[in-house]
Amino acid sequence: MNVIKEFKNDLLKRKELEVSGDYDSNPGYERVKEDLSKELKVDAGNISIKRLVNEFGSNEFVIELFIYDSAEDMEKIEKRNKKKEKKK
Repeated sequence: MNVIKEFKNDLLKRKELEVSGDYDSNPGYERVKEDLSKELKVDAGNISIKRLVNEFGSNEFVIELFIYDSAEDMEKIEKRNKKKEKKK
């Protein structure tokens, strides 16, 4: 994983990152969260992935994500998905 851009947003208590990584096929959000939490040594529950994009025929994926300082900060700012809440 290579960090392309990194910005510390003190107001929203998060780090905003753009990262690139190589995968054979579309890895999905959960696998990317696990890989990023291991690579960056942060809790996977504090990571919010905004975009996961690649160009057709390329193995390189560009991932835009936010890493919050705590789970409470993430809950205050991130929108909740009502469909996911009903399943729990």
